[in-house]
Amino acid sequence: MADQALSDVKVLDLTWHIAGPYCTKLLADFGADVIKVERPAEGDPSRRMGPFPGDDPHPEKSGLFLHLNTNKRGITLNLKSAKGRNILKELIRNADILVENFRPGVMACLGLDYETLAAINPGLVMTSISNFGQTGPYRDFKATDIVEYALGGPMFSTGIPEREPLKLYNNVVAYQAGVLAADATMIALYGRDIRGTGEQIDFSIMEAMAGHIDRTPTMRIMYQYTGDINTRLPVTQAFAGGVLPCKDGYVTLLGGSIFFPKMVKMLGMPELLQNPRFTSLVEQAKPEVAEEFFSILLPWLLERTKLEVWEAAQAVQMLSSPHYTPEDLVNDPHYNARGFWVDIDHPVAGRFKFPGAPFIMSETAWQIKTPAPTLGQHNAEILNKLGYTGEDLVELKQQGAI
Repeated sequence: MADQALSDVKVLDLTWHIAGPYCTKLLADFGADVIKVERPAEGDPSRRMGPFPGDDPHPEKSGLFLHLNTNKRGITLNLKSAKGRNILKELIRNADILVENFRPGVMACLGLDYETLAAINPGLVMTSISNFGQTGPYRDFKATDIVEYALGGPMFSTGIPEREPLKLYNNVVAYQAGVLAADATMIALYGRDIRGTGEQIDFSIMEAMAGHIDRTPTMRIMYQYTGDINTRLPVTQAFAGGVLPCKDGYVTLLGGSIFFPKMVKMLGMPELLQNPRFTSLVEQAKPEVAEEFFSILLPWLLERTKLEVWEAAQAVQMLSSPHYTPEDLVNDPHYNARGFWVDIDHPVAGRFKFPGAPFIMSETAWQIKTPAPTLGQHNAEILNKLGYTGEDLVELKQQGAI
């Protein structure tokens, strides 16, 4: 196989938890040589976050950590020690990119601010990921995924009108931020290659949410144009479709308005088109008529599995989808035909399937070459190349520098 798209890019990864590691994972999986720097003894906190195989909370078995750190090499450095910082500065000399997601001001307190590092390597691109950015009145605030989702704007539109707004499940904000941070990093790297000098990226997760395509740009424009504030849609839509239960889960059907004839064809009840009450669903949604129609539709759905409903909807060319569980996703023939799921062997955790390429490149493909590193796995390999001997490594470890 030809070299990967980023095979000539060298990255220092000072990130932890999710957003930063996902950013650097995307770079690593497309070929970048990513060195993940972790705290001695403790490592990335995501090592202590599940899921764990067999519910064994082992720092080398975290499914989250293993997913976020494929194709990376790993070392330990105590950046609070002078020797640890000196080693990092040595690595900086040959790096293209450094990604960090410490609190604003931490890198400066360590003597590792962008100006200091750029003096060592003027071509360095430094991506600084933080909750609210390196400046501004919220700069030093702490945050979680739900805080970012709320302050970024999307949460106001999620949920049902008569209840409080809801957040999408789990770490959706962190993953979205990781993708956008990787995009920003590659844009800056491309600019570096044109100008000849690097730059620092001030990446705010909150602003990433405010500008993300998840409804927010439309909401902002609507407010600027009309002064209107969007509302949450009701769960029970006033048309023949939506998220509906079936025998073994849920399906989404788009069967109202101009799609209503396809809906009745799927049901095998063409006579419904002769009923003037139901034909009104083609022209204008009426809640009371939709409720009457649901009394016909729901029993039909509850007798069929989601795949049976999906097949029937496809037969009449009606937009539809089953709602997949994780088991459905892993076993789906389309994902497997495209090689989306990949098996990864880890020396401690064992063999498991992981999500694969987010997109396919014909010549410089995504690939898994190595599993996530064990804590400090590549200390000797990397530090030996900097001139450190085995005795040096023993001394550095005894001093708490690695």
